[in-house]
Amino acid sequence: MSREQTPAVAAPTAEHHREPFGIGESAPRISWKTTAPAGWTQQAYQIEATRADGTHRTDWVTSQDSVLVPWPLPPLASRERCEIRLRVRGADQVTSGWSPPLQIETGLLAPTDWTARAISPHEPQGPVRSDAERRPPLLRKEFTVVGSNVERARLYVTAHGLYEIEINGRRVGDHALAPGWTSYHHRLRYQTHDITDHLRAGANAIGAWLADGWYRGRLGFGGGHADLYGDRLALIAQLEILHRDGTVTVMGTDTSWLAGQGPILASGLLDGETYDARHELPGWSSPGFDDAEWSSVDSVARDPATLAAPTGPPVRCTQEVTPVSVTPLDAERLLVDFGQNLVGRVRITVTGPAGHTVVIRHAEVLQDGELCVRPLRDAVSTDRYILRGGGPETWEPRFTLHGFRYAEITGWRGDDPQDAVVARVHHTDMARTGWFACSDEQVNRLHENVVWSLRGNFVDLPTDCPQRDERLGWTGDIQVFAPTAAFLYDCHGMLASWLRDVAVEQHDDGTVPWYVPEIPGGEQWTPARPGAGWGDVVALTPWELYQASGDTGLLAAQYESARRWVDLITEIAGESSLWNGGYQLGDWLDPFAPPEDPGAGRTDRHLIATAYYAWSLQHVAWTADVLGRDDDRDHYAQLARRVRQAFADEYVLPGGLMTSDTQTAYAVALQFGLLPDAAARAAAGRRLAELVEAGGHTIQTGFIGTPLVAPALSTTGHDDTAYALLLQQECPSWLYALKHDATTIWERWDSMLPDGTVNPGEMTSFNHYALGAIAQWLHTTVAGLSTSAPGYRDIVFRPRPGGGITWAGAAHESPYGRVAIRWELREAELTVETTVPTGATARVEWPDGGVTDLPTGTTTTTRQAAGPTSG
Repeated sequence: MSREQTPAVAAPTAEHHREPFGIGESAPRISWKTTAPAGWTQQAYQIEATRADGTHRTDWVTSQDSVLVPWPLPPLASRERCEIRLRVRGADQVTSGWSPPLQIETGLLAPTDWTARAISPHEPQGPVRSDAERRPPLLRKEFTVVGSNVERARLYVTAHGLYEIEINGRRVGDHALAPGWTSYHHRLRYQTHDITDHLRAGANAIGAWLADGWYRGRLGFGGGHADLYGDRLALIAQLEILHRDGTVTVMGTDTSWLAGQGPILASGLLDGETYDARHELPGWSSPGFDDAEWSSVDSVARDPATLAAPTGPPVRCTQEVTPVSVTPLDAERLLVDFGQNLVGRVRITVTGPAGHTVVIRHAEVLQDGELCVRPLRDAVSTDRYILRGGGPETWEPRFTLHGFRYAEITGWRGDDPQDAVVARVHHTDMARTGWFACSDEQVNRLHENVVWSLRGNFVDLPTDCPQRDERLGWTGDIQVFAPTAAFLYDCHGMLASWLRDVAVEQHDDGTVPWYVPEIPGGEQWTPARPGAGWGDVVALTPWELYQASGDTGLLAAQYESARRWVDLITEIAGESSLWNGGYQLGDWLDPFAPPEDPGAGRTDRHLIATAYYAWSLQHVAWTADVLGRDDDRDHYAQLARRVRQAFADEYVLPGGLMTSDTQTAYAVALQFGLLPDAAARAAAGRRLAELVEAGGHTIQTGFIGTPLVAPALSTTGHDDTAYALLLQQECPSWLYALKHDATTIWERWDSMLPDGTVNPGEMTSFNHYALGAIAQWLHTTVAGLSTSAPGYRDIVFRPRPGGGITWAGAAHESPYGRVAIRWELREAELTVETTVPTGATARVEWPDGGVTDLPTGTTTTTRQAAGPTSG
């Protein structure tokens, strides 16, 4: 076999980590991707690990698996470094070369590894009315490194609140808003940093910025709530130095540290940040600084058993966006348009006298040429920079985040703002894994809007919106959007962390909160009540992530949570097997719902609830089957059959019509497999198409129905109707927003009214990903890329041209490698180019019903194009 035909293995990965540094798994599962000639299949693999005690090589393991295979060696210890590489062998007995290595390093795996204590500065006590009343503190400590024999040094760090660390005047790491937002009473993430290059022989100093963040800052709507997790900020930091002679020096936070005040006067996630550069303290994080007037700190309680290593990447700045225009509003105010609704912060470079203040306000949209801040409700979203004077000064807030396209800058001093103002985009730094494009530029812009809304709302956890006084981890939003998210980004590590919090915050009776972490939400949301479509996240989203990744470990970790949820609904439904009582949000934001009651859509709320009950039961049965829980599988499968029958008896009329004659009712019944037979499915599909056509191909569904309508039309042979729905431009529709220059997905179909004014309702976000779940239909049907086995081990290319689109394509970086399709219509021929990675099987399912099996690699196939589908 020639060199070109020899299999080649890429560097392996560990769990879902982009950077397996400071990980919390002692036996991380390993994955790899192989490139090999068509027809080659892996028959065995061998893993080599280099550890402190030498190099260990496993025997050849006979297996075709290459995704999340079990750790083959003794578990890793805390702080252990390990280099992994592997090779594979095919049925032809040809062995690949060794892969490039993967460096793995664990964090602190046991509570007893922590010697650092949580320390907190003395602060004024008493009720707090706003973030401005509490000035974010600084903490510092000097220490000595003896000699120059440092082999390596690590910092394990977290906080009650948010933190940034400096050592010897240099910032440590590039994480933003660390340690993120988790269910703090149960889990507090810590981060691991390599600080070897920060240290020097002799005197050193470490400093920490702290701010309220999610821990004690103002959160939520209705004025918000402060001090939800505690009323004192704290830092937990453990610095460990391994010397070349094998000795270890450990220095942890304790009461020998000192606290002071720095230039940040106030900082809040909702309110913004005020920074007075006149109060900067040059050298404060370097040795020799005069801290004689700094105060002592206290030790506060934190159970080290609650400290957890991250499972996903941190929040970072991932992009910079320069203004597309800067317009003077008056003598003091500039209006900056970045051309893109985004989430992040504005960085400015200004020149002016000491004490001069530059004020930056943020908004997603304009009205009458001015910032429209009403949709922000009680989120002030205002940053202030007070100059120190003496030359150009560059500043960006540290501990806040805004959702905005426009910034109003008052008091500008300095050079041309076109060159001196930049928006810095922040979100969880996930790897991009999915792409889509087609011949219709409006559809491409719609897809790009979906991507931007995902980025803006995946800031450590999946939020509903990033700008107003809410920004919560709503369960229903991610439940409908998870398939889209898992295609576009490797969000598995981030969502696995969030799902753990959903499980720990699940109520004793099995109720899943409306949003997680759960905070007070007023009478409507607190205490939480079981809600269909929202609580079902615990059964449905782990399964969707499993389909995308093949991760059975996630299913196992979340199984008890899912089981508790369906057991609760089974108790509520009783002998009727119908979930026909209790508070329900229904088809939330149905365009026909009254503004004062977004849940009062036209589809029977209890029809939706019972449908979700059956669907979640089926998913729990499928999950139990994957996990080998045969008794549970049989139990929940039987319950699912019983609920499906009860649903059909209650809501399906003879002939396949339904008691709620709405698009959402038919779409839910079709996509959740609730209709009794093929004739009923066909009738329901026809009626759904009739309803879409009768509505002028405008959207007539809310959060529940919208992701399901186009797929339901396609699965019943009405692709042309689905395309007409997609391409409609009148309100309500997906493309309507583009007429108003939308660059993200809106919360309401008419967040901006046809006359260009902003919807007067209180819920008017211009960055809400839920209705962008249509992107999954773009991937699977317009482009035609889908999986029929977990982790894309079996790929189905099922392109369905329509709507005048002459070409389309999608690509996905799957666990096995790149999967791609591009099709093009030329007169009467449909040409499809596909890419299939080694380790996967694939086929094309043509519009005329034919099937073509595909080899691995890139293949081009042409077939006579089918005529348009009926509708």
